[in-house]
Amino acid sequence: MSDGRILGIDPGLRITGFGVIEKQGNKLSYVASGTIKTPDLDLPQRLKTILAGVAEVIRTYQPDCAAIEKVFVNVNPQSTLLLGQARGAAICGLVAADLLVAEYTALQVKQAVVGHGKAQKQQVQDMVQRLLSLSGMPGRDAADALGVAICHAHNSDVLGVLGGLAPALAKKGLRVRGGRLV
Repeated sequence: MSDGRILGIDPGLRITGFGVIEKQGNKLSYVASGTIKTPDLDLPQRLKTILAGVAEVIRTYQPDCAAIEKVFVNVNPQSTLLLGQARGAAICGLVAADLLVAEYTALQVKQAVVGHGKAQKQQVQDMVQRLLSLSGMPGRDAADALGVAICHAHNSDVLGVLGGLAPALAKKGLRVRGGRLV
């Protein structure tokens, strides 16, 4: 089975984007998207808000699996560390709901959505709108999260992640390198 509901997460300490899509065969359909905004409080309260927000999204939309964007190393190590903590809170919310979680770099998401890894945010928004036949332009964080979900939908075809084939591939010694199955 490669069909199912996918939750994409674009982690952020101030704003965490989420996007939910439905995959049926080769067709992707929009379900929902939005943001989890944290209050301007101390770090533990922000992380609690992200964790609770992800849990609420899961309860509301009942995804079958999830995908999250990987953190890249920033110029400012402190910002990278804080983003990593926000990402960790989101992952905890996902695994607490017993969802399988896939991780993708921004490069992988851009390649899956736009066709090349150097795409600008506006290009990602435009393509997400087109791919999901949205009547309006999604916000930046929601579009990024929908892009993560789209990336996973494309990769789950290869890996069988929605249908549980990934462990079988691993047993056969197969893995993904450079976006290819080897």
